[in-house]
Amino acid sequence: MSLAGEVNRYGIALGVDELQNLEELGVSEIVDVVDVAPRDGLQSDAVMFSSAQKLELIRRIEFAGICRIEVASFVNPLRVPQMADAEDVFAGLQAARSHSDAGATHIGLVLNGRGFDRAVASNAPEINVVVAVTDAFSQSNQSMTTDAAVAGAVEIVQRSRAVGLPVSVTLSVAFGCPFAGEVSTDQVLEIAQRIVTAGPNEIAIADTIGVAVPAAVRQLVGALLSTLPSNVALRAHFHNTRNTGLANALAAVEAGVRTLDASLGGIGGCPFAPKATGNIATEDLVYLLERSGYSTGVDLELLIEASDWLAAELGHPVPSLVAKAGSFPKTR
Repeated sequence: MSLAGEVNRYGIALGVDELQNLEELGVSEIVDVVDVAPRDGLQSDAVMFSSAQKLELIRRIEFAGICRIEVASFVNPLRVPQMADAEDVFAGLQAARSHSDAGATHIGLVLNGRGFDRAVASNAPEINVVVAVTDAFSQSNQSMTTDAAVAGAVEIVQRSRAVGLPVSVTLSVAFGCPFAGEVSTDQVLEIAQRIVTAGPNEIAIADTIGVAVPAAVRQLVGALLSTLPSNVALRAHFHNTRNTGLANALAAVEAGVRTLDASLGGIGGCPFAPKATGNIATEDLVYLLERSGYSTGVDLELLIEASDWLAAELGHPVPSLVAKAGSFPKTR
């Protein structure tokens, strides 16, 4: 995977020479974690968070060292009422940011041009647009065919670039669809190649219903990294629905992915996919990566504190295991 031109949180421009010098600089190989709890996590929970609670959740995630957070989706509030306050959330973030230049990048998810217009009007600093790779799921989730969703995504990417906004495209149900069944690697590649022509900054592959296993992850990641242009990054989003999420995340990293999604506490899932619970927990992922020799730049203890706060606010336990067990025991 080529990372030339990217700059990580350590100020290192990641190219071939720079990657070779990481060890000399005392920096482990870096994996960035994107927390999606405020959006993908809360959208499926029966508990309705206020805008103030969401802003506090985002603040705590950010304080732990997460540099990118998907904070809201600009979608139909009748279908996803938990996201009805997207504009208020971004307004609150902008007000808080006016007192400091520090902090994470806040991502707004959109599904169509109307959502994009709302995101731009809300001063969202980054856009993520979703395309389902099967017609059956696209009709269920977005009421359109995959071809129509691809055309819409291409337009949104072009519009994002025109106004100077970074933009990623997430390919949902990339490993399997609850309605159409198996999804082939060729099917995902064909859609990715059509979208890449518009020039997104990043392509993300999502295991929306949690059916992937490491072998499938290695196959799809390898195929994508061999075909994507060097200036298009690859991100991965896994669900732990069938208890393979963390194994898949590590397989993706070992295959070359350097950005992974996760949700604080492991909350959430897709409300339009039957039984698709189980985002991988941010604190579980950070523990796994750090103990495996990768650097995330995230404070695990602060994540655990944030996860405990989240569980208390939700009024029910969260799926995370590291939040329950704690980090690796310290010797006396």
